[in-house]
Amino acid sequence: MAVHRRIQVSEVGDVTVVRFQDRKILDAANILELGDELFGLVENEHRKSLLLNFSDVQFLSSAALNKIIVLDKKLKGAGGKLKLCQLRPEIMEVFLITRLNQLFDIREEEQDALKAF
Repeated sequence: MAVHRRIQVSEVGDVTVVRFQDRKILDAANILELGDELFGLVENEHRKSLLLNFSDVQFLSSAALNKIIVLDKKLKGAGGKLKLCQLRPEIMEVFLITRLNQLFDIREEEQDALKAF
């Protein structure tokens, strides 16, 4: 199993739950590392069901959003599913403005998201 510095990974059944270590995902170098760790879950560890839990994230840059879009494409290409949960209102607003809420399955609670897989 890979070492993760930017994310915390746990298993709930056959779903991989990812929590973010950084409260503010802004720094370009950190976002690059975050992307590598997320993509590695799909490409190297062959995870098919990912749930991104944003409960600890206060701010997300557009570059970080882009990594999540790419992750979604990689997962779909591998026959997997991506769901998001526990977005703070200010982050959810960004998803609404950019219409990314139509691309992603976003749930309020982790339990609801887990049941949706």
